[in-house]
Amino acid sequence: MGNMDELNITNRNFNTISPSAKSLSLMKGYTNIPFARQTAELLNYPEKYNPDFDKKDLTFWARTLHFENRYWSIDQLLADLPYKNIIELSSGFSFRGLETVKQKGFYYIDTDLQDVIAMKKDFIAAFLNDSFKIDGKLELLPLNALDDKQFHEIVNHFPDGEIVIVNEGLLMYLNINEKKRLCSIIYDILKERGGYWITADIYIKNKNDKLNLRFDNKTTEFFEQHRIEDNKFESFEEAETFFRQMGLVIDKEANVERSKLSSMKYFLKSTTIRQIFKMRKVGKIQATWRLKIAPL
Repeated sequence: MGNMDELNITNRNFNTISPSAKSLSLMKGYTNIPFARQTAELLNYPEKYNPDFDKKDLTFWARTLHFENRYWSIDQLLADLPYKNIIELSSGFSFRGLETVKQKGFYYIDTDLQDVIAMKKDFIAAFLNDSFKIDGKLELLPLNALDDKQFHEIVNHFPDGEIVIVNEGLLMYLNINEKKRLCSIIYDILKERGGYWITADIYIKNKNDKLNLRFDNKTTEFFEQHRIEDNKFESFEEAETFFRQMGLVIDKEANVERSKLSSMKYFLKSTTIRQIFKMRKVGKIQATWRLKIAPL
């Protein structure tokens, strides 16, 4: 795969994405995702974080359910892999890495923009207490995932052996050339080290419109500013073809049992049978795939 040096995009300013990480974390505070509630409380400080579980807002609970499902879908695809070297891209205010290194033998590198990483280090210091035991190794490092050199340097922190690259909420911020660049970098790393790429970013265009979810003005403006809809795939078939052209194939797709998600009961209280049928008719809006290098 080529390194696509002709694309002058490594200096693009991605810092405007950070506010979305904060708003998403306040939503995840309603779930049982590890450290989500504590994170929401810290992000909301000095105001008290008081989640309203009695609210009957279909859009809110549909999104909360979606993002909770997305989080666990990555864990599901990690669970049956024997590899202990994991790097997460654009992790936002997710603390999957901190939860993972409770287990012995794991080496987890958590990456995002510099300002997010600085805050996360402070948050972790607030989370830790005498009863919290870390048996693995955790690093938090700033990384622009489109910077080939920086990406490779960070991967070299790992000991020998296969690695798993993880991301949850990145590809929808990248245009087609940026997606190709990221895929090219990841392909080269996996070819060198072996392992997998787990991405929860297989989103299909125009599905939200068909669901009639009512986004607030701030969310709508953010989507327009970052061309979120434009950056999604036309279909799952198109996405699979795209990755295959980049030398990657689907190894496994996540399938989380939604009935067990902590936000499901609140979602069901906020919707009707008719709305549920309508959502089922629209179909799947997102998938989480575990990708590997295509066999020769």
